[in-house]
Amino acid sequence: MRHKKGAGAHDEAPAGASSSSYNTIKPNPKPTYTYATRMTLAFAGTALMTVVVLALVLAYVWTGQFQKYARENMQRTADSMSSAMAQQYESDGRWSGDAMESVRHSAELMNDVGVQLLDVDGTVLFDDTNLPRIDSGRGTTTAPPSAESVVSSDVITSAGQKVGTLRFFAMGSDAFFTKSDSAFRANSFGAIFSAGCVALVLACLIGYFVSRALTRPLKRITTTASQIRNGNLSARTGLAGRDEIGQLAETFDDMATTLERDIKLEHRLTSDVAHELRTPLMAMQATVEAMQDGVLPTDDEHLATVAIEVRRLSRLVDAMLRLSRMENGKTPCKKESTDVVGMVNGLVTYQAQLFSDNGLDLIFENNTGSKEFYAELDPDLIREATVNLMSNAMRYTPEGGTVTVSVGKTRSDVLISVKDTGIGIAKEDIPRVFSRFWRSDASRERVAGGLGVGLSLTKEIIDRHNGTIKVDSEEGVGTTFTLVLPIGHRELRERLEASQRQ
Repeated sequence: MRHKKGAGAHDEAPAGASSSSYNTIKPNPKPTYTYATRMTLAFAGTALMTVVVLALVLAYVWTGQFQKYARENMQRTADSMSSAMAQQYESDGRWSGDAMESVRHSAELMNDVGVQLLDVDGTVLFDDTNLPRIDSGRGTTTAPPSAESVVSSDVITSAGQKVGTLRFFAMGSDAFFTKSDSAFRANSFGAIFSAGCVALVLACLIGYFVSRALTRPLKRITTTASQIRNGNLSARTGLAGRDEIGQLAETFDDMATTLERDIKLEHRLTSDVAHELRTPLMAMQATVEAMQDGVLPTDDEHLATVAIEVRRLSRLVDAMLRLSRMENGKTPCKKESTDVVGMVNGLVTYQAQLFSDNGLDLIFENNTGSKEFYAELDPDLIREATVNLMSNAMRYTPEGGTVTVSVGKTRSDVLISVKDTGIGIAKEDIPRVFSRFWRSDASRERVAGGLGVGLSLTKEIIDRHNGTIKVDSEEGVGTTFTLVLPIGHRELRERLEASQRQ
């Protein structure tokens, strides 16, 4: 029994069979952290890592340095006190009660520092700590926390005789930290922790507001993109700026404008193609049906009418195919060193009689300053582009008018211009003259209107040569099309310059 699969399921393709799939944009994507949240967390994480690193530095580097400072400070105190004890010993000649009183008085000034005075035999003469005492048989001794936490200073008389040892150590601590030192260290860590908490809060706030400032234009771009996707092609972000987001918004708006224009042109293209095909088809259909019904005789005249329309359809289809091949890169561009002056002059000579039959004067002008002017281009394609411009000028120039074809140059380009005294093009229509099947309203009224493909084909040819086309026109005065083509390689330009010097 076969079961139907639910919507969205994919059938397994048989072995060796190729398959393809297409997924539209998900209307409800899976929830995730927003950009603002992630940036806030990133700022907070950075601040937290900074606090952790600072705490580690304090724990290992600053604590060691502070302990070293405390030891050196205690050592200086012990040395100073041992020097005073040596003078007292020399004065009394022994360890007297006055000496012990002096030690006791100094020890009272240091509440959390243990002080011991030992004679040369190691007997404890004075001990102000409350640690358990051990009877050594020669006196009482008190053990400090550890040997590494004791600072010793020998009591040496002026004669160089050692008469005792003074020992200092911090009571209740393996380090040299007194209670005040420990309190200072604890307060320092507390201050760092508090500063870290404040920095963490500030980082979160800064991250939140910065992310909002960054995501606001991004959300606007996203909203505009959604509107365009839903069919509102006129939606724009309206954002501008010199930073990356401003440039992104401007580029997006330009892209949307281009997309809107292209879609409108595509719709117009469909209408124009249908119109261009419908006209000859209707003419042929009417003629053939009239001949079938006996309204018109089946003679050479009416068959010629059908043949004319067939040839018109053939030209239209052929032009469309050639334009398609040109756009798809299937037509090769075979560039070679070509004498542009000779090529254009030959075209003018060949077309002169045709223009004369239409009551037009065709003039050639050489503005290069030399009889020959070479450029690297495909001569067949450039001839076709130039002929398209000449045919266009002949079609829209009234009888008695003049068409001037000229060749000029700049330092790096060759210029081929076709100037007519025809009906001209409206200013607002100039940007659309290279669109397929486009013709101005004035040109559509003319019986001799063309297929509307020639200028599109010309533009593709010039694009293949990395050139440009300039259009200057004024209604009722005339139009000038100028092909701007790169001369070519440096060797060709050097050859041209050399020939001009001769």
